[in-house]
Amino acid sequence: MKKLYIANKNYSSWSLRPWVLMKQLEIPFKEKIQAFSTGSNWDGFRKFSPNGLVPCLQDCENTIWDSLAITEYLAESYPKVWPDDKQARAWARCASSEMHSGFANLRNQCTMNCGLRIELNQMTAGLKKDITRIDELWNQGLDQFNGPYLAGDSFTAVDAFYAPVVFRVQTYDLKMSKRSHDYINKILSLDSMKTWYKEALNESWREQNHEQEAKDCGKTLKDYRKI
Repeated sequence: MKKLYIANKNYSSWSLRPWVLMKQLEIPFKEKIQAFSTGSNWDGFRKFSPNGLVPCLQDCENTIWDSLAITEYLAESYPKVWPDDKQARAWARCASSEMHSGFANLRNQCTMNCGLRIELNQMTAGLKKDITRIDELWNQGLDQFNGPYLAGDSFTAVDAFYAPVVFRVQTYDLKMSKRSHDYINKILSLDSMKTWYKEALNESWREQNHEQEAKDCGKTLKDYRKI
């Protein structure tokens, strides 16, 4: 059986992508969690991942690292990873790649921390630009391919790639269009996302750097974590 190596669910946005994709498409895998440690994770993560990062998928003799590479590897065996329609598939790949390589302001100023609700210190021009672009992108996909998912009537990789943004919108109460918020509610209602969120809240790990990043973002209004 495939093994998917991930880090803490509360913090690891990159891990969420292949995890939620495989759960939604019912691709069998065994979850392996390696918690973040304060300082370098190189030695711990290098035990299973060539680049010392998560996520990493092991499938028999194959080791696939990086969330986009994992997605494309899975697509070779599971056609539903990408939309059936050629136009929708092309758009979904572009949108996923844009998320994979871009939106640095959102990543840096709104660190992923599922269990917190945070009032941002400020809305910088760069962060506003990223949010506006994501809102535009989501509306384009929903309009062009008739929803309720970004590239049509089925959950595909492009939805998985933006799943961490959904949690960020919830954490930081980011303002987007009504249609985007309807999409966010749709994604949050998925059993896979509910499971990830519940398990994130139940994690006992607290990693100093990730906790400090959340404090640097703004004022913590609520902490829903159980422990």
